[in-house]
This record gives sequence, C-alpha cells and structure tokens, in this order.
Amino acid sequence: MTALSTTAQYSTDPGQDPPGSRRTGTLFPMYRTLFAALLAAAAWPVLPPVVVHPWAPPATPYGPGHRGVDLAAPAGTPVRAAASGRVTFAGQVAGRGVLTITLPGPASPPLRTTYEPVRPLLPVGTSVTAGQVVATTTDTPSHCPEGCLHWGLLRSHTYLNPLLLLHHAARPRLLPVVGVAEPG
Repeated sequence: MTALSTTAQYSTDPGQDPPGSRRTGTLFPMYRTLFAALLAAAAWPVLPPVVVHPWAPPATPYGPGHRGVDLAAPAGTPVRAAASGRVTFAGQVAGRGVLTITLPGPASPPLRTTYEPVRPLLPVGTSVTAGQVVATTTDTPSHCPEGCLHWGLLRSHTYLNPLLLLHHAARPRLLPVVGVAEPG
C-alpha cells in the first residue's frame, strides 16, 4: 500500500498534453475549462487516502486494465462525494452496491463519479457537496484482500483517472526541470 498526496501525483497539467503526446488535441484539452470551472473543491472519497491499486487505462475500449482507483477501505468506512453533484444511481450491479454521482457543468454528456462496493445512504435525486458522506463500504468480496473502495470517473462510456479531480483542486506548484539548460 502506498499513501498518495494530492500534490505529488502529476508533473504536468492534465489539461496540457506533453509535446509529441498521442493525446494532444483530443481527450484532455476539452476538459481543461470543465475541470477548472466545475471543481473548485474536491475531496478524497475515504480517509486516510491510501491507493492500493492505481488507475491503469486499457489500451483498447474492451481490453484489460483498471478503470478506476482502489482506495484502502475496510467494511463500514464512510465514503464521501469526491465532488459536488446529484445522485443518479444508488443500487446493485452484479451483486455489488454502487453509487453514481453526476457532476454539474458544461460537458455533454456530464462527468460521473462511481463508488463500489458500497451501501448508499442517499436516494437518487439527492444533491451532494464535495466531502459529504454518501455511502459506507461493504464487505462484498473483492480483489483487495483487506477491503477497498473502487472509485471511478466517467464521461459517457470513457473512463478517466479519478485522481484528476483532486489534482485540479490542489494548489499548483512548480516542479524542478531536469536536463534543460537555463536561458542565457
């Protein structure tokens, strides 16, 4: 298990793709304004935040990968909304409790956060704020030996790294530049 901080995860702004990136001009630029306007505040879904399985996007839409982040969370752990929004699903999927919160904003279709396995505490239609307790984790068997919360972020059927929500809410910081000569 590795503890993660909100400021140490990314060396580049996810709204700006590195030169030569295959994503330049496609996925992240369209989210730049959305994330900035939408998420003035964001919260870790469980405290303390310990990532036990990071986001590992599949190479193809149906390929192997990990389409979310697993956070250490034994059964009964309170689950908080990572961002403000509205509960749009609270129920069972394949025998596991799932909660979905749809985030407001200009994106169409909108961004959604998902949490599983959980026991939702709020009905569909409830407005929530970032950090509000919305569910508790359950002891449903999972791939985490000591229990975990699977936290996802989607736009339509496209999975995104949910840590982007926290990254955009974190204060910006400068990172050292290695291997680049100083001007003059």
